[in-house]
Amino acid sequence: MGIDTPTAILHYVYDPLCGWCYAAAPLLRAAHELPGLHIALHGGGMMTGANRRTITPEWREYVIPHDKRIAQLTGQPFGLHYFDHLLNDLGAVMDSAPPTTAVLAAESLDGRGLDMLHRLQKAHYVEGRRIAERAVIDSLAADLHLPEDTFAATFDALAGDHTEAHIAQSRAWLHRLGGQGFPTLALEIGGRITALDIGVWLGREQPWAQHLQGHLTQGLPVASPAAATDVACALAIDGAKPLAC
Repeated sequence: MGIDTPTAILHYVYDPLCGWCYAAAPLLRAAHELPGLHIALHGGGMMTGANRRTITPEWREYVIPHDKRIAQLTGQPFGLHYFDHLLNDLGAVMDSAPPTTAVLAAESLDGRGLDMLHRLQKAHYVEGRRIAERAVIDSLAADLHLPEDTFAATFDALAGDHTEAHIAQSRAWLHRLGGQGFPTLALEIGGRITALDIGVWLGREQPWAQHLQGHLTQGLPVASPAAATDVACALAIDGAKPLAC
């Protein structure tokens, strides 16, 4: 008789416009492949409401060093359309709410929220597209072969109040986990939750997967090695100025 796999959840507090969440994307893909591990997505709304931003020359100068550091640490690609087009697209709105709604819609339809998140990140950081715009979101849903009419109706149903409530719940998770920004991850096994520091694992997907698998097999909470890198997009709430990357 086989040993039952313990109920395990990887809680992921993220934002679609967070560069360090893009850095962590390969780790989430690796975790997604592990049997018996469910990934719970918590979109924290880094750039929503008063914290929405537009592309400016100052923003371009701020994010490029972060992007270069992410590429160096992880090998994640950044496209010329991102550097030369989107970051020069002055006035383009960066709003986390619509892409977060897209993730919620994809998750509710076919359990494909993580696929949608990764497609949004590629569209932003590689293809240089405005992922807060509905036409772009609908195009990305089509890329994932999500049914057009059903996705559109689900998106409309989840936009607005539902997305705002989800963001509030995600920020509660961020506080509960002691996170200072995005990405924040925690492993829950048998109802016990342990925060993970993923900085040490960036660019090391196979050791990360082995690390998680070992603890899934044992059914015990996990303590990550101390990370030497500061990898987070900071969140400011209640009107304070957000720092993003």
